[in-house]
Amino acid sequence: MSNHEPEWLTEREQRAWRNYLRATSQLATFVGQDLFAAFQITLAKYEVLVRLTEAEDGQMRMSELAGDLVSSRSRLTRTVSSMEDAGLVEREACTKDRRGRLCRITPKGRALIERMAPVHVASVRRHLLDKIGHDKLMVLGDIMAELIDEDATIADL
Repeated sequence: MSNHEPEWLTEREQRAWRNYLRATSQLATFVGQDLFAAFQITLAKYEVLVRLTEAEDGQMRMSELAGDLVSSRSRLTRTVSSMEDAGLVEREACTKDRRGRLCRITPKGRALIERMAPVHVASVRRHLLDKIGHDKLMVLGDIMAELIDEDATIADL
């Protein structure tokens, strides 16, 4: 253990940090509540559908999906299993690497995300964009991009 004292946060820095934590938690909760109220689907499941919709051929390796979502593999497996049971996605072995698993969005999953997307964007606008405006959102996005470590995995976090 080091004998050096940490450089403590100032009162203003501490307040900013706590505001960041509270705001990010509230935003995820509010947007998640809006999606769940309308579709009985969690924000985590919506994000899986988003990533698959944006992926080439509507599919991704489970490991890549977990990394993209910053989710543990076990948590993602549980989420995807329930989505598979609902017919929103399907999984299969990778043809190139039999150890890997692919997750693919189904037509039912595509139809659902098409209905969910307007609710999601309205929620993001109401809870974030309408409150801080476009310019501040762009600055916030740039700041958050600086914090992202593209090489980090959930095991690192």
